[in-house]
Amino acid sequence: MSSIVLAQQAAETSINSGLAVVGYGLGAIGGGIGVGMIFSSVISGTARQPEAQGKLMNIGFTTFALVEVLALLGFVLFFLA
Repeated sequence: MSSIVLAQQAAETSINSGLAVVGYGLGAIGGGIGVGMIFSSVISGTARQPEAQGKLMNIGFTTFALVEVLALLGFVLFFLA
């Protein structure tokens, strides 16, 4: 009986690590899409109102840093899982 339980635990561990890989992949895609949307909005805003470029770039880089921190957090959690 104990060998059956050990085999089941090994299978669960293998499934959990596979799900962690899928989860990190989805997290990385989300971060990439987020960064693209941030800077497309900065470019669009600068094209509409060129005098606001400095303020828009500041907001853009701040939100870029926040998105990347979330992506790195997902990377760390991938290794902890």
